Amino acid sequence: MAVDSQTYRDAMARLGAAVNVVTTGTRDDPVGFTASAVCSVTDAPPTLLVCMNRESRARPAFHAGGPLCINVLSAGQRDISGAFAGKLDMYERFTFGHWTTMTTGAPVLEEAVTSFDCRIERIVEIGTHSVMFGLVESIRIGDALGGLVYFNRAYHALPHEGQGTQEGA
Repeated sequence: MAVDSQTYRDAMARLGAAVNVVTTGTRDDPVGFTASAVCSVTDAPPTLLVCMNRESRARPAFHAGGPLCINVLSAGQRDISGAFAGKLDMYERFTFGHWTTMTTGAPVLEEAVTSFDCRIERIVEIGTHSVMFGLVESIRIGDALGGLVYFNRAYHALPHEGQGTQEGA
């Protein structure tokens, strides 16, 4: 018996995930979207996967191949997540935060918790989504303290070390 789509979506809402802005293009022609479906594949060679809805306006730019940067958002960057998840045009999205580039030339969010600068190795189409595999060419670990996760259809801030409750207390 197959699981219905709504039950599946309700269950997946309870699978917490880091909030990321995934980018491609250049500083002059940037493209990006918000994603929580990001996962490590292997560390040899370092590879991540990102899932993107086939209806995304960003899809053609990513399907052209080339660079891809996964920018992990901090607890204070809900506005950036919203900008990249919403209906703003691509140029307007990049007015949130400060942007630079690394090895591949893809836009890198300077204030990110960490950024994985990748080259798209492969794209696989599964159901309603494109699954992009990115080979990591460089990493930038930022100064941000505490991450942002999406759980049960809401944002939640993760405390950085030294904050929050103690284990066993």
